[in-house]
Amino acid sequence: MTVTEAATEPLIRIGEVARGAGVSVRAVRYYEQQGLLIAERSPSGQRLYRQDAVTLVRFFQQMFAAGLTSRRIMELLPCWVSGHTDVDQRAMLRAERDRIQAKVDDLQAALDRLDEVIAITDTHP
Repeated sequence: MTVTEAATEPLIRIGEVARGAGVSVRAVRYYEQQGLLIAERSPSGQRLYRQDAVTLVRFFQQMFAAGLTSRRIMELLPCWVSGHTDVDQRAMLRAERDRIQAKVDDLQAALDRLDEVIAITDTHP
C-alpha cells in the first residue's frame, strides 16, 4: 500500500473492528495496549483503525488460541506483514509450528480415544 492509499483509506471504529473479527471491544483495546494494533484518534478522541485491523485481530485470536503470547505474536507480526524473515525469525516460526503441531497431534489422539469410547457405548445401551 502506498502512502497516498493509506492516507485515503477509510478508517473504521473500534466497534466495527470488534464485530468484524467476532471479539469484544475490550479485546481490541487489549491488543492495542499490547502494541499489536495501532489506532488513530478522531478529533473527538474515538479510536479509528485501518480496514486490515479486522484481519489482524482474527490473526491474533488464532495465535492466542494456539498458545502464543502477546510478545511472541509481536515477534511474528513483522514476518506476516512484510512476508520477509531472517534466519532467527524463520527458526522461531518453525519452532512455533512444531509446538502447535504437537498440540494438534495430542488433540487428535484425544479425539480418537473419545471416538473409541463412543463406539463402545453405542453398542452397549
